[in-house]
Amino acid sequence: MTTENEDWQDDDIVDFGGSKPDDGELDMTPMVDVTFLLLIFFVMTAAFTIQTSLPIPTPQSEEASTQSIPDDKDEDPEFITVKVDAENVFWVMGEDGLDIECSNVKDLRVQMRLVRADLGDPDKLIVEANEEALHQQVIAAIDAGMVIGVDQVQLMTVQEDDINY
Repeated sequence: MTTENEDWQDDDIVDFGGSKPDDGELDMTPMVDVTFLLLIFFVMTAAFTIQTSLPIPTPQSEEASTQSIPDDKDEDPEFITVKVDAENVFWVMGEDGLDIECSNVKDLRVQMRLVRADLGDPDKLIVEANEEALHQQVIAAIDAGMVIGVDQVQLMTVQEDDINY
């Protein structure tokens, strides 16, 4: 007795439309999957640095500033004054009115902390930059003020250096 199963031939096999790749072809799907998984892993584990910035208002017109700076700012304890000369050297105005030279940003921060403590923790910074000074040095002075906790910054451009030794 023959059953229906024995009558089946290779021609009767159902084809679901899938085919095996030829021997010469390489299936790229697993490689693409692994690549995307690695990409997601590296994006999720990457350490991103958060850059902080201090907002500085830009001038709105070509006219002179209407903000006033005290004429006798040497004696005004509300300000820390940092000067950047034409040779890109930092100078911090001390409590006695004499300027203290700072050769690098680290010395600038240390000196600004000392002056700030001596003046009673003022929250304003005046940066007097010579018009020949590099922008990098001016930004470094502003950043140093931000690091020590200064809230307000005022920029001044001077044509001649006024350093008090």
